Amino acid sequence: MSDAPTRRVVAVQLAVRLAEIERNLAHIEDVVGQAAREHAPDMIFLPEVSTTPNLSHRRMRDCVLPVDGPALALYRRLAREHGCVVGAGALTIRGRDARNTYYVCEPDGTVHLHDKDQPTMWENATYGPGRDPGILALTDGPIGCANGFEWARSRTAARLRGRVRLVAGGMCFPSFPTWAATRRLFWDREHQTMLQLARETPGRIARIVGAPAVHPSHVGDVVMQTPWAPWLRWPTIMVGETIIAGADGAILQRLAYEDGEGWICAEVPWREPAPLDPVPPTFWLAPMPVSVQAIWYAENARGRIEYLANRALGRLPFQHDPAYGRDLPDRVPGASG
Repeated sequence: MSDAPTRRVVAVQLAVRLAEIERNLAHIEDVVGQAAREHAPDMIFLPEVSTTPNLSHRRMRDCVLPVDGPALALYRRLAREHGCVVGAGALTIRGRDARNTYYVCEPDGTVHLHDKDQPTMWENATYGPGRDPGILALTDGPIGCANGFEWARSRTAARLRGRVRLVAGGMCFPSFPTWAATRRLFWDREHQTMLQLARETPGRIARIVGAPAVHPSHVGDVVMQTPWAPWLRWPTIMVGETIIAGADGAILQRLAYEDGEGWICAEVPWREPAPLDPVPPTFWLAPMPVSVQAIWYAENARGRIEYLANRALGRLPFQHDPAYGRDLPDRVPGASG
């Protein structure tokens, strides 16, 4: 076993500011540079929508970037400069829709794209669902990509199971509001349940898929707008729980909310997948609190109706961007083709 091939992977727990895209991209460049110099990794992964926390907020509509725009340019350059694979996300214009796109960039310039299959709750008001399976054929071997709550769904595990050597992607996990009136229910009970879910999810999907999992996440204090009542502030946290898990589900490295921004590194086996657990016959890999499911169904419906109506009326900012209508294939070849 000591002679088995491995890959050194880094997961970044990122603290960025709502809608401050230019500043956040500069910060990402600095953080990736520090992590690469410290660990000389084969792969570095950042969270879902690395360019901004992905929150319930009207400013999210202004965070949709051209798919071939500044986020991709930076991630591609970082992969080339540091000689490693770089994975990171952004909200993008893909043709005539907005998507939650995760880029995986190789040092030779090759880029792989995965769009989140289903927006989560209020995200439905900002972008539409993706269609690709999230299996990225890197030069070094296939990896699976999961964005946000894709990590927690059985169908994600089913489409990656036995087909990839690594599960990676990113998470953006805002929690319940810290309102005094609801603290006993939302914060003292439901928040703790969600922390446990976030902590267990990477290992759970690793065992089902049969490959190590790299789960980078946003972290920090944020204030959202409350769904159905946007005038009401929703103070909360991005929970962190950046984790690298082995194929057996064991946590190899972890950062919690209390650790703040930073990165973790681990050597993981690079071999054919060997699933240990079956895919559950349920929508979620693990039970979700009733409160989360209620928000899930209500916000999915409201957000989707809002998005489709605004798109039909031409009211979404990205529809007036010069990049509107442009797209990229899910694999863009690099210098070697």
